[in-house]
Amino acid sequence: MQIGVLQEPSWENRVAFLPEHIADLKKRGFSIQVESSAGQRSFASDQQYLDAGAQIGTRKQILSESHIICCMHPSDDLLELNSDKTKVVIGMFQPFSHSTWLKSITAKMVTVFSLDMLPRTTRAQAMDVLSSQANIAGYKAVLLAANLLPHYFPMFMTAAGSIRPAKVLILGAGVAGLQAIATARRLGAVVEVFDTRAAVKEEVMSLGAKFVEVEGAADASSAGGYAVEQTEEFLSRQREKIHETAIKSDIIITTAQIPGRKAPILIEERTLQQMKSGSVVIDLAAISGGNTPHTPQNGKVVFEGVIIVGNSWLPSDMPSDASKLYGKNMTNFLSLFKVDQNDLVFDLQDELLNGSCICREGSIVHEKLKQHG
Repeated sequence: MQIGVLQEPSWENRVAFLPEHIADLKKRGFSIQVESSAGQRSFASDQQYLDAGAQIGTRKQILSESHIICCMHPSDDLLELNSDKTKVVIGMFQPFSHSTWLKSITAKMVTVFSLDMLPRTTRAQAMDVLSSQANIAGYKAVLLAANLLPHYFPMFMTAAGSIRPAKVLILGAGVAGLQAIATARRLGAVVEVFDTRAAVKEEVMSLGAKFVEVEGAADASSAGGYAVEQTEEFLSRQREKIHETAIKSDIIITTAQIPGRKAPILIEERTLQQMKSGSVVIDLAAISGGNTPHTPQNGKVVFEGVIIVGNSWLPSDMPSDASKLYGKNMTNFLSLFKVDQNDLVFDLQDELLNGSCICREGSIVHEKLKQHG
């Protein structure tokens, strides 16, 4: 039973598996073929894969010969697969944002699992690619902001005068937000955090940040770590509270996304206009529209003296550890599959397989995707 590992697009530095993951996969009865140069941008050479027990092949060979194809992103090459009910494709495909690709891959009759659709349960934690990659995104977001900010992060008292610490506002205390808090605090910043979930207040404060409270939020406990839609009354109070805090901040990091919907606007144009010149906004929700009205997709703009960076792919800037974690998540997910006399056996009654399977045998099978249309 062969697993094929594809090279990612030129803008992506990560790879689905590193050489260190190969031994574990082979113990489970899989053979592994890696596309030539797939790990190069993650600092893993073809020779290292060969030494670990993998084979090196062409993209065409992997697409045609592999029973399981492992990657990260949707690609047009996958749409050229021959129709095959026995073939499985696993990645992080963000199907809500790639509806045309989803319809095309569904027509190929293959079974596709998208790990970003995994239920956010305790059992799924070892396979949770969103959390492992978001942790890196939160860390890198702060470092990127520190590099762009024309000020120090920590407080300095010198003979030439005192430098006040940078003020950082983090919108969203999920995995990325919490890592951003910890990193910003290590660099000496004063950190304030907003989240609609009051349950995260204690965790935020334990990291040394101030929790900005707005009463009356809708319950988000069952939303898998994402934002949920709120009442207009709450949104009005939220806008004012965020505005008041944002215009005093040097750096804002935004993380709010709602699956299947455009990201909510949390930093309004009037707020950007009143922020201090040289302030920095790092928007991690850029892929779904961004949390500001001027967020670029994977780029940087300056609006009214405020530097706005839209980047949902920050983990790609730390490809070695990002690939290490992603590969471990993928290896754990593959433990749900069994190899029986060269047949791949899996149970779609399993909540994790069922929750991450987006299409099978020519039909979209994920309930939320069906509802989304």
